[in-house]
Amino acid sequence: MKWIGAMLLIGTTTWAGFQISKRLNERPKHIRQMKNALQILEAEILYSQLSLKDAFMTISKQIPEPVSSFFETAALSLEEKNTDLFSMWNQRLIELFTSSALGGNEHEILKQFGRTLGQHDFDQQQKHIQLTIKHLDRELEDARDNQFKYGKMAKSLGLLSGLFIVLLLI
Repeated sequence: MKWIGAMLLIGTTTWAGFQISKRLNERPKHIRQMKNALQILEAEILYSQLSLKDAFMTISKQIPEPVSSFFETAALSLEEKNTDLFSMWNQRLIELFTSSALGGNEHEILKQFGRTLGQHDFDQQQKHIQLTIKHLDRELEDARDNQFKYGKMAKSLGLLSGLFIVLLLI
Protein backbone atom coordinates (compact mmCIF):
# COMPACT_ATOMS: atom_id res chain seq x y z
CA MET A 1 0.00 0.00 0.00
CA LYS A 2 2.92 2.32 0.75
CA TRP A 3 4.31 1.77 -2.72
CA ILE A 4 1.05 2.72 -4.38
CA GLY A 5 0.94 5.94 -2.36
CA ALA A 6 4.60 6.61 -3.16
CA MET A 7 4.03 6.11 -6.88
CA LEU A 8 0.96 8.38 -6.78
CA LEU A 9 2.94 11.09 -5.01
CA ILE A 10 5.83 10.85 -7.45
CA GLY A 11 3.40 10.84 -10.37
CA THR A 12 1.59 13.91 -9.07
CA THR A 13 4.72 15.97 -8.47
CA THR A 14 6.12 14.92 -11.85
CA TRP A 15 2.86 15.94 -13.52
CA ALA A 16 3.01 19.32 -11.73
CA GLY A 17 6.56 19.85 -12.97
CA PHE A 18 5.52 19.03 -16.53
CA GLN A 19 2.57 21.46 -16.30
CA ILE A 20 4.86 24.26 -15.17
CA SER A 21 7.25 23.45 -18.00
CA LYS A 22 4.35 23.38 -20.49
CA ARG A 23 3.24 26.83 -19.38
CA LEU A 24 6.79 28.14 -19.76
CA ASN A 25 6.93 26.66 -23.28
CA GLU A 26 3.54 28.06 -24.32
CA ARG A 27 4.16 31.63 -23.17
CA PRO A 28 6.49 32.61 -26.07
CA LYS A 29 4.09 30.99 -28.54
CA HIS A 30 1.11 32.94 -27.19
CA ILE A 31 3.08 36.21 -27.21
CA ARG A 32 4.00 35.60 -30.87
CA GLN A 33 0.34 34.93 -31.66
CA MET A 34 -0.68 38.20 -30.04
CA LYS A 35 2.03 40.08 -31.93
CA ASN A 36 0.81 38.55 -35.20
CA ALA A 37 -2.75 39.49 -34.31
CA LEU A 38 -1.74 43.11 -33.70
CA GLN A 39 0.12 43.22 -37.00
CA ILE A 40 -2.99 41.95 -38.77
CA LEU A 41 -5.07 44.52 -36.86
CA GLU A 42 -2.73 47.26 -38.04
CA ALA A 43 -3.05 46.15 -41.66
CA GLU A 44 -6.82 45.81 -41.46
CA ILE A 45 -7.27 49.24 -39.89
CA LEU A 46 -4.81 51.11 -42.10
CA TYR A 47 -5.22 49.49 -45.49
CA SER A 48 -8.61 47.80 -45.51
CA GLN A 49 -10.08 50.45 -43.19
CA LEU A 50 -12.35 47.87 -41.61
CA SER A 51 -14.31 48.58 -38.48
CA LEU A 52 -12.90 47.11 -35.27
CA LYS A 53 -15.61 44.45 -35.22
CA ASP A 54 -14.75 43.27 -38.74
CA ALA A 55 -11.01 43.50 -38.09
CA PHE A 56 -11.37 41.42 -34.91
CA MET A 57 -13.38 38.80 -36.81
CA THR A 58 -10.73 38.68 -39.55
CA ILE A 59 -8.01 38.19 -36.95
CA SER A 60 -9.95 35.42 -35.24
CA LYS A 61 -9.99 33.46 -38.49
CA GLN A 62 -6.23 33.79 -39.07
CA ILE A 63 -4.71 33.25 -35.62
CA PRO A 64 -4.76 29.96 -33.65
CA GLU A 65 -6.27 29.44 -30.20
CA PRO A 66 -6.41 30.93 -27.57
CA VAL A 67 -5.85 34.34 -29.19
CA SER A 68 -8.43 33.67 -31.92
CA SER A 69 -11.22 33.15 -29.39
CA PHE A 70 -10.20 36.40 -27.66
CA PHE A 71 -10.72 38.38 -30.87
CA GLU A 72 -13.85 36.44 -31.82
CA THR A 73 -15.56 37.14 -28.49
CA ALA A 74 -14.40 40.76 -28.71
CA ALA A 75 -16.00 41.07 -32.15
CA LEU A 76 -19.23 39.53 -30.89
CA SER A 77 -19.21 41.86 -27.88
CA LEU A 78 -18.92 44.87 -30.18
CA GLU A 79 -22.21 43.90 -31.80
CA GLU A 80 -24.03 44.69 -28.56
CA LYS A 81 -25.38 48.19 -28.15
CA ASN A 82 -23.92 50.61 -25.60
CA THR A 83 -20.66 48.69 -25.37
CA ASP A 84 -17.77 50.54 -23.80
CA LEU A 85 -14.73 49.44 -25.82
CA PHE A 86 -12.22 49.69 -22.97
CA SER A 87 -14.31 47.75 -20.44
CA MET A 88 -15.14 45.11 -23.06
CA TRP A 89 -11.42 44.84 -23.94
CA ASN A 90 -10.48 44.39 -20.26
CA GLN A 91 -13.16 41.77 -19.74
CA ARG A 92 -11.94 39.78 -22.76
CA LEU A 93 -8.33 40.16 -21.57
CA ILE A 94 -9.22 38.58 -18.24
CA GLU A 95 -10.79 35.64 -20.11
CA LEU A 96 -7.71 35.38 -22.34
CA PHE A 97 -5.30 35.30 -19.43
CA THR A 98 -7.20 32.51 -17.72
CA SER A 99 -7.02 30.35 -20.86
CA SER A 100 -3.50 31.18 -22.03
CA ALA A 101 0.05 31.19 -20.73
CA LEU A 102 0.42 34.97 -21.02
CA GLY A 103 1.81 36.68 -17.94
CA GLY A 104 1.07 39.78 -15.93
CA ASN A 105 3.35 42.03 -17.96
CA GLU A 106 1.57 41.10 -21.18
CA HIS A 107 -1.74 41.78 -19.46
CA GLU A 108 -0.63 45.28 -18.50
CA ILE A 109 0.76 45.99 -22.00
CA LEU A 110 -2.47 44.87 -23.67
CA LYS A 111 -4.58 46.72 -21.12
CA GLN A 112 -2.72 49.94 -21.91
CA PHE A 113 -3.21 49.26 -25.60
CA GLY A 114 -6.94 48.81 -25.00
CA ARG A 115 -7.10 52.33 -23.58
CA THR A 116 -5.90 53.77 -26.89
CA LEU A 117 -7.86 51.44 -29.19
CA GLY A 118 -10.32 53.36 -31.32
CA GLN A 119 -9.43 56.71 -29.74
CA HIS A 120 -7.10 58.14 -32.38
CA ASP A 121 -6.72 58.68 -36.11
CA PHE A 122 -5.02 56.10 -38.35
CA ASP A 123 -1.46 57.40 -37.87
CA GLN A 124 -1.70 57.61 -34.10
CA GLN A 125 -3.37 54.21 -33.93
CA GLN A 126 -0.54 52.75 -35.99
CA LYS A 127 2.01 54.23 -33.58
CA HIS A 128 0.18 52.72 -30.61
CA ILE A 129 0.09 49.31 -32.28
CA GLN A 130 3.81 49.52 -33.10
CA LEU A 131 4.61 50.54 -29.53
CA THR A 132 2.60 47.61 -28.17
CA ILE A 133 4.39 45.23 -30.53
CA LYS A 134 7.76 46.59 -29.32
CA HIS A 135 6.75 45.98 -25.70
CA LEU A 136 5.61 42.46 -26.60
CA ASP A 137 8.99 41.87 -28.31
CA ARG A 138 10.69 42.67 -25.02
CA GLU A 139 8.39 40.28 -23.16
CA LEU A 140 8.97 37.61 -25.81
CA GLU A 141 12.71 37.74 -25.18
CA ASP A 142 12.08 37.47 -21.44
CA ALA A 143 9.73 34.53 -21.99
CA ARG A 144 12.30 32.73 -24.15
CA ASP A 145 14.96 33.27 -21.49
CA ASN A 146 12.67 31.84 -18.81
CA GLN A 147 11.78 28.93 -21.06
CA PHE A 148 15.44 28.00 -21.54
CA LYS A 149 16.38 28.62 -17.91
CA TYR A 150 13.49 26.95 -16.15
CA GLY A 151 11.78 24.57 -18.59
CA LYS A 152 13.89 21.47 -18.00
CA MET A 153 14.46 22.40 -14.39
CA ALA A 154 10.71 22.37 -13.67
CA LYS A 155 10.37 18.86 -15.07
CA SER A 156 13.35 17.60 -13.10
CA LEU A 157 12.26 19.30 -9.88
CA GLY A 158 8.81 17.78 -10.16
CA LEU A 159 10.23 14.27 -10.25
CA LEU A 160 12.97 14.93 -7.72
CA SER A 161 10.68 16.62 -5.21
CA GLY A 162 8.34 13.63 -5.38
CA LEU A 163 11.25 11.25 -4.78
CA PHE A 164 12.48 13.42 -1.91
CA ILE A 165 9.10 13.48 -0.19
CA VAL A 166 8.71 9.71 -0.59
CA LEU A 167 12.16 9.14 0.88
CA LEU A 168 11.31 11.38 3.83
CA LEU A 169 8.07 9.55 4.53
CA ILE A 170 9.44 6.02 4.24
